[in-house]
Amino acid sequence: MDNLQKILGYTFRDKDLLTQALTHASYAYENNLPANACNERMEFLGDAVLEFCVSELLYTLYPTFPEGKLTARRAALVCEPQLAALARTLQLGKHIRLGHGEAQSGGREKDSLLSDAFEAVLGAIYIDGGADTARGFVSRLFKPLAIAATTLRDNKTTLQEILQKNSRETAVYHIIGEFGPPHDRLFTAQVTHQGKVLGEGTGRSKKDAEQAAAGVALGGL
Repeated sequence: MDNLQKILGYTFRDKDLLTQALTHASYAYENNLPANACNERMEFLGDAVLEFCVSELLYTLYPTFPEGKLTARRAALVCEPQLAALARTLQLGKHIRLGHGEAQSGGREKDSLLSDAFEAVLGAIYIDGGADTARGFVSRLFKPLAIAATTLRDNKTTLQEILQKNSRETAVYHIIGEFGPPHDRLFTAQVTHQGKVLGEGTGRSKKDAEQAAAGVALGGL
């Protein structure tokens, strides 16, 4: 868990909260743990914390946006594919405690399970560190995505400029997922450098997704 806390950028005072946030209901059931020992309650809390923090972030970043535009932008940022992409960037999958059957069926790669774990971890951070800590965690991860999605700031160029200070290799982008109906498509892109995954992001187009992935990578540098 120490390595995961380094990736999260937060050290828990109560490590049991992080353990619970990463405990799936299938693991609790197979190990005869109490029903409230899984992460479902923390996911419930984290979902509310995430919506508030992202709403506040967008409200502050874009003072001229009307309600409808803020609502649409928030929906794009907190959708399941985007949360799953962030969970993969944070390497939550390998730390989730799953029941045998869920693990065997590829549970660690399921978007639904990963997005739930992300929200549960946020809920745990809120309980352990308070509102300001949770707000800082959300801002670090979502501010680059919000800026990339709104202004299409060239995160890809910025990322490449930083990487080239220490390497001649360029960043490589791959579209790793497509979601939704043809008229309302979401794409998930992954950016790697020297074989290492730097970030994943989701957007309404492949270009937006790549920019979002670069934004996540920049947030982790």
